[in-house]
Amino acid sequence: MPLRSYGVLAGRPVDRRREGTTDTPHYQIHLRDTAGTNYRAAVNVQSQQAPSELLYLADENFTHPLTGLLPAAGSGWTALASSPGQGALDYIRGNLFDPALMRALPPELPGDDNDLADKLDHYVQRAINDGESGVYVFGERWGPEASTRDKVFGFLPGNGVHDVHMNQGNSERFRRDDGVWQDGGILIHLPGEDRWIAIFLAFQSQAWHTDNTTGHTIGAAPARPAPGDLPLRIVAALVNPVGPAPEAETVTLLNASPGPISLVGWHLADQAKRTLPLTGSLAPGEALRLPVTAGLQLGNNGGAITLLDPAGLKVHGVSYTKEQAGREGWTLTF
Repeated sequence: MPLRSYGVLAGRPVDRRREGTTDTPHYQIHLRDTAGTNYRAAVNVQSQQAPSELLYLADENFTHPLTGLLPAAGSGWTALASSPGQGALDYIRGNLFDPALMRALPPELPGDDNDLADKLDHYVQRAINDGESGVYVFGERWGPEASTRDKVFGFLPGNGVHDVHMNQGNSERFRRDDGVWQDGGILIHLPGEDRWIAIFLAFQSQAWHTDNTTGHTIGAAPARPAPGDLPLRIVAALVNPVGPAPEAETVTLLNASPGPISLVGWHLADQAKRTLPLTGSLAPGEALRLPVTAGLQLGNNGGAITLLDPAGLKVHGVSYTKEQAGREGWTLTF
């Protein structure tokens, strides 16, 4: 079954704690909301299953429509519906990042900037030192536990969020936690720099093609691609052409492979899962600008575009914000 209490915690970071090489180490973050309520975010830095190293990605210039859906900074816990357009995370369907860019990191090693705890510490300390920063932690809530002090930071009542990682495509042992639009992660807002930093975490045992309803692994689906291994991808889109509606929107595909690719059976999908069937073929190294016809809709308030193969599996996905779409006549590149 999916997570019981999924949502996002919005608060200010006030402290952090590394747990070294304990049996199930976490990186612990102490946060406080504007009402003075304390929370602890327990972030996994090691898997209980082999391979034990987590997959990690930090985007230091995160640009996505999601940031416009978040609750107010410092507002504490907000429950989120596990559905698109509600502020929830989905590593597969949300087009948040390129999974091929994730890398495996050990939890703790001697030396500087060479393990997952070091990476998390860098960004959390940066947020602690910035008095205007806001942190958003996605995952499952526990507490408040009225008579139990927090075991790490000692505040009362115990209260916090865990499962701050991908929560679908799990192995059989953790299959009960699978669900869609309920992934964990961390967003850090630095208003003084007009910057969002996003941190995404996943276990190497998790699958990157999952059922659209249950979040369970699709058995015959391909593995997460390596960097540079994606033969067909979305490279550009004209979402706000010059002139009144209906506008001549386009999406551009690139065949980066050395061989031709048949587009028969492929589809483009928008944020609402409306699709556009593709036909023809694309020669090696060539780009194809596709007119957006009835069915697919690229809204000017931000959106997502996903490329699906003939089996209906996601191959590539991109997103754009309302601000990016506001530049009339400009082609967005990805």
